[in-house]
Amino acid sequence: MYIYKVGVAGAGTMGAQIAEVVSFAGLPVVVADRNESLSRRGVDSVRAIYQARVAKGKMTPEQLEEKMLLVTASPTLDGLQEADLVIEAVSEELGLKQRVFQELDRICSRSAILASNTSALSISAIGSVTKRPGKVIGLHFFNPAYAMPLVEVIPGLGTDPQTVDDVVGFSESLRKQPVIVKECAGFLVNRLLSPYLNEAVWCLQDGDVSIKEIDQDMVSFGMPVGPFTLLDTVGLDIALDVARILHRSYGPRMAPAPLLEAFVKAGRIGIKTGKGFYDYGAVDKDGLDQHLARLRAQVWQLTGRQQMKWSRLRPLFAMVNEAVIALQEGVASARDIDLAMAAGTGFPSEKSGPLHLADHIGIDHVLQELEELQERVGPRFWPAPMLRRLVDAGFTGQTAGRGFFSYEPTSARMK
Repeated sequence: MYIYKVGVAGAGTMGAQIAEVVSFAGLPVVVADRNESLSRRGVDSVRAIYQARVAKGKMTPEQLEEKMLLVTASPTLDGLQEADLVIEAVSEELGLKQRVFQELDRICSRSAILASNTSALSISAIGSVTKRPGKVIGLHFFNPAYAMPLVEVIPGLGTDPQTVDDVVGFSESLRKQPVIVKECAGFLVNRLLSPYLNEAVWCLQDGDVSIKEIDQDMVSFGMPVGPFTLLDTVGLDIALDVARILHRSYGPRMAPAPLLEAFVKAGRIGIKTGKGFYDYGAVDKDGLDQHLARLRAQVWQLTGRQQMKWSRLRPLFAMVNEAVIALQEGVASARDIDLAMAAGTGFPSEKSGPLHLADHIGIDHVLQELEELQERVGPRFWPAPMLRRLVDAGFTGQTAGRGFFSYEPTSARMK
């Protein structure tokens, strides 16, 4: 199925970014919301993205105007009736998304594909309220959509294979890298990123290291920004919501760090409020250090203190272990897991992703470290069973010639 026209339901930040990506690829796109003001604001946001390109010399004002001719606004979802594909980008509330999909199911042609940009909610549940579950799919863009190359394509239980093929082809036409992901809580990238971020907060909670030291160490490893800078950018409240969803689905290994909850309760939720793990100009009678000391003390009083020396391996191995569990469950292939983490989070290209990192370190060493962390920290680090199977088979990674991936024998590489 060729997609000639696209609709975007929801004119907020992500809706506008998706509309810009679609129009930049040369396809007409209609941006719809609840009223004329909201939909026009979405179109204005698209123009602002293009204007930033002009300011950087990446396109001319004339090219901007040509692209904007492809973008129109609709004050209601009725304006999406001629779209071949509609991408829903409303708030992360299942009930709201289901109501939008019911309305789209009524309005759009029977051949139209209905996609959700949800980052965590069930595609099957969304599709269940329509008369076309075979045409319902997840299409998760990452923020900012115009810069991030990855999109997750998530079939629901009722999604037809042809719908998957059509959406993969559409994603490629946008010059995006689609990764097909089995439906599960958090899908792939957020499911692996959340334990990494959460473990960084657990490490800070232990009290052996500062926020800045952790961020600097992870940047020196090769991550584009430190975990606390990323948390402040995403929003601690959103990160906590994701952690709670994953905790309900996967159990104790995803338990949110009490210090994260304490920061959110204290109103320090990131850049959008001017204060999070860092201060961003918000007026506060107490400085960051005082807040951190007080919140740490509150957490220690409730949970006890388990002081451990900082090691970057703790957040990294939390991500690696979850990557192995996702691989076991068939959420994605080893190649796609590493590709998604590199394209979706900026995992350093020279490390190639969490599974390649495990192969490089040595799967036997990873298993040993996880076992030691499990004894000291608890079930967050219970090793994925697949790790032990690989070690028992002698598939310990790069030096052995085989782990999650295959490698040339060391002797062959030395010739």
